[in-house]
Amino acid sequence: MDEVVGWEVYARRALPAFGLDESTPLTLLNISENATFRIDLPSERSVLRVHRTNYHTRESIESELMWINALRNEGIVRTPALMKTSDGDSIAVVLPSVGDERFICRFSWALGAEPTQDRLAQDFEQVGAITARLHDHSRRWSRPAGFTRFRWDFDTALGEHGHWGRWQDGLGMDAQSKTTLSRCADKIGERLQLWGKSADRWGLIHADMRLANLLVDGPDVTVIDFDDCGLSWFMYDLASSLSFIEHEPYVPELVDAWVRGYRTVAPLSAAEVQELRTFIMFRRMLLVAWIGSHSTTETAQAMGPQYTYDSCRLAEEFLAFAFKNLEED
Repeated sequence: MDEVVGWEVYARRALPAFGLDESTPLTLLNISENATFRIDLPSERSVLRVHRTNYHTRESIESELMWINALRNEGIVRTPALMKTSDGDSIAVVLPSVGDERFICRFSWALGAEPTQDRLAQDFEQVGAITARLHDHSRRWSRPAGFTRFRWDFDTALGEHGHWGRWQDGLGMDAQSKTTLSRCADKIGERLQLWGKSADRWGLIHADMRLANLLVDGPDVTVIDFDDCGLSWFMYDLASSLSFIEHEPYVPELVDAWVRGYRTVAPLSAAEVQELRTFIMFRRMLLVAWIGSHSTTETAQAMGPQYTYDSCRLAEEFLAFAFKNLEED
C-alpha cells in the first residue's frame, strides 16, 4: 500500500470518533514521525495527527497533551487547542484488521505561516522569548504521576539507542565522512558529559522548535507540534530551531537574536551561550540520522546527501572551535 494512502486510511477510520463522516475532506500536510491532515468543514478547519506505530506509547502521547493543556491554561504560549472525541477522550484509537493500533489526535487550526527569510532575525528574537517562557514553566511545573516522555541525550540521539536511527546511515555517507563525524560525535559526547544534567540545565522541553513548527501571524508566533517534547538540555531547544539550516551563513545572526529574546524573559549565562555551538552540532548529527532513516520523506529527499557533506564541514569547524576554546573548561 502506498505510504500516503496508508496514512489516510487510518485518518479516515478515526473521523467517526470525532463525530465526522469518513468522507470528510482531508488534505495531507506533512509526514515525518507522524502524518498530519487538514480537516475542512464548512464551519471550521482543524488538524488530525496520525501517530506512527511503535514510536510513542499512549501514555507518552497523553503526557504530551497534559503539558500542552497546562501551557494553554496558564497562558504560557500560543499553541492549538486539543479537540476531544465525541466520548470526551483525548486520543482516538484505530484498530486495523491487520497490524498495530494507531493513535490519533485532533487539534484546532492555527493561523499563520512558517517564518520567511526576510524577517527571520525578528522572529527568532520572539522564539527566544517564547522558549524562555517554556523553560520557566518546565522548571516550575510538577509533572503528573505517570508522566513519561522520550529522553534526548547522547545515547538516545547519537549513541546505540538512537530514536531516529544511526547517524552512520546518513545519505551519502562514505569512509571519510564517517571518520570526520565520528570525531565530532566523540567531542560532543565529552562536552555534554562535562555540561551535565543539573536541574538548571536539563528538563522538559519542546525539542523540535524548527521553522516548520512555528506559525507567524503578524506580531504573533504560534508553536505547534509538541510530538518530540521530552527531557533534554534546555539549550537544545535553540538547536532544534535551526534544524536543516545550520550551515547557512546567517545562522550567527539568528543565534544572537534568539539570545536577545531569551534574555528579555530569563537570564542566560555566558557559559550557556558559548555551549550553544555544541547543541547545534548535536542536533545537526541527529538530523543526519533522521534523514537516513526517513529517506522517503519529502524533507529528507530535499536535503539529500548534500546535508551529510555540509555536516562534515560544520563538524570540522566545530572541532577546531572545541579544541581551541573549550579544552580548559
